[in-house]
Amino acid sequence: MADQAATAETGQHVFVALHDHEVEWKEGDDANELLTLPPGVKVKILNYDPVMKRVDMKVKFPPGYVEPEHSHKSWHSICVLDGRMCVAGKDLRAGDYVFGGDISHGPYEYPDGCEVFCVFMGEGTEHIWDESQHLAHENTWDAETDAGKEGVEAQKAARASGKVSAG
Repeated sequence: MADQAATAETGQHVFVALHDHEVEWKEGDDANELLTLPPGVKVKILNYDPVMKRVDMKVKFPPGYVEPEHSHKSWHSICVLDGRMCVAGKDLRAGDYVFGGDISHGPYEYPDGCEVFCVFMGEGTEHIWDESQHLAHENTWDAETDAGKEGVEAQKAARASGKVSAG
């Protein structure tokens, strides 16, 4: 975004207003480079402020996805926009909130898929996690949709075959 370049050059904050459709989803290697999570997530960067070390983004998790227990060199807050996020014994839906500080948190399960708005502040958006611990994860939440049930089984099979990588 041109406004983000202006922020980096001048050290001044800028006003940003945009339509969701104006920003493309990043997926595959582009999304993995940003978040360093197992494959499958999509990311939309809405704003980046290098002065504040802040990144505002939307993240889309497919049905059945499991985000490993992890930590960051930053903190983040999350608001669920659509779908389900299951973490810390709570089944979170649209409007619900999570704060993940710089301590270990998760795993997060997305049995029916989920889209969230996330704000990172600090030294990056990377997730630090243990692949062997993730491969051994056993789902605790049931999917409510057919797509979710298929997604959960596909994710379990991927973990069982060791097809998950730490980016």
